[in-house]
Amino acid sequence: MLGRAAYAKGGKGIESLVFRDVDIGAPGPGEALVRLHAATLNFRDQLFIKGTLPRTTREPEYVPLSCGTGEVIAVGDGVTRVRVGQRVNPVFHLGWINGPMVTHQGMLGGTADGTARTHGIFPAESLCLVPDELGDLEAATLPCAGLTAWSALFGQRPLQRGDWVLTQGTGGVSIAALQWAKAAGGHVIITSSSDAKLRRARALGADITINYRTHADWAAEARRLRGGRGVDIVVDNAGASELAASLGLLNEGGLIAAIGMLGGSFSRGSDTGGKAMAAIAVGNRDQHEAMLAFAAQHRIRPVVDVVYDLARLADALRHMESQRYFGKIGINLW
Repeated sequence: MLGRAAYAKGGKGIESLVFRDVDIGAPGPGEALVRLHAATLNFRDQLFIKGTLPRTTREPEYVPLSCGTGEVIAVGDGVTRVRVGQRVNPVFHLGWINGPMVTHQGMLGGTADGTARTHGIFPAESLCLVPDELGDLEAATLPCAGLTAWSALFGQRPLQRGDWVLTQGTGGVSIAALQWAKAAGGHVIITSSSDAKLRRARALGADITINYRTHADWAAEARRLRGGRGVDIVVDNAGASELAASLGLLNEGGLIAAIGMLGGSFSRGSDTGGKAMAAIAVGNRDQHEAMLAFAAQHRIRPVVDVVYDLARLADALRHMESQRYFGKIGINLW
């Protein structure tokens, strides 16, 4: 039985993508075979294929993408966690079940083959059941970006009702953070260079929106619009280039949730002047399951902006480069 998969060479660019028919194989003891239906892109996928983050992918080639949803079609001996016919997400860090991360079996779409394929064999203990309230593409937004946002808000310094969150940009992590925070009773400030994207953020519940091209000192504008007050959590996607502004906006007892490097380098490891910073490493299976339950309970509909077929994965990556998307870019794997 054959499936279809995309392969890339880390550091060789989008042009290195090739597609092959591959033998699906059978799950071994403790494994499950999943017919993947949908995947989504993350900014890390672009970094890996360009080689911006070296030594993060399998050599000489790897299957990209870290987020996906599919249906279990076979299980190996000893599997009790999932059964045939159930919809699942593979977790981002295979084998990280709970507690602090000590070790794992690889990161999907990097050191472990990812979800840009029609079929995959995964450790059954690294699969999470997807609730009926979420469609395949919606659930496929969650394993990396959604869980990163979840950990930023409910990890080291859990969001309390009435807290204020600032999140940078309108990509997958930021839009997930907006949706989680509003459902939990928080207030959200979101920044972007696009007024059109900010209007979409307001439609999702953003309390304050700031165009950082119109307001170069976006932190001062945020404090002005807050009547001189700051925020309790900064979902730091920009990285070190905006860290000083983020720190200046942070309330006493607040947290910088260090995630991204849209500005060129990570904030983690920087001097924060004694203010709290947490480096967010996505999350474990228990956190993933809590996030899925929360999404179902609050009827949250993750945002997929545009969808490409697997054969057009290169076009999807170029669309991500253009920064014209809002929320997530989906990949159809049917």
